[in-house]
Amino acid sequence: MPARIQKVLLTGKTHTTLSRNYVSQGGEERLDIRLSTPNNPGLVQAFEDIQPHPTAEQLFAGAWSACYTSALDVIAKQMKVQLPNDRAVDVEVDLGMAGSAYLLQARFNVFLPGLDQALAEQIAHAADEICPYSKATRGNIDVTLNVHAA
Repeated sequence: MPARIQKVLLTGKTHTTLSRNYVSQGGEERLDIRLSTPNNPGLVQAFEDIQPHPTAEQLFAGAWSACYTSALDVIAKQMKVQLPNDRAVDVEVDLGMAGSAYLLQARFNVFLPGLDQALAEQIAHAADEICPYSKATRGNIDVTLNVHAA
């Protein structure tokens, strides 16, 4: 089990959505980024609400959430489940300290509105198992995964 942060220094937050026709809603106070996947360039992943000069934690949260969102799609396809169009993943990555050691921790809020809660949790946890970012961090940082189906 990874060491727990005792004092949070800063938090990088992202909100990732998936859309075929994503339109950036950016303003002066934030940066909206669109990503595509090599195997399905028609689907655009967007992480929003990042400050114009993002921290490493915000960029890490954005990349991780985009990867995780793709993993949700892979699992849903394997299970023959249609995910809701308004699905979203919010990730917060904290930089903090435990004693004199710098550490990271993360919180995921996965929104799969309209799905049965048990099914949504099954998909979310299975996606966590196959996501390369989740695999890379497993056992190294404290991660909380919350699933919201309602």
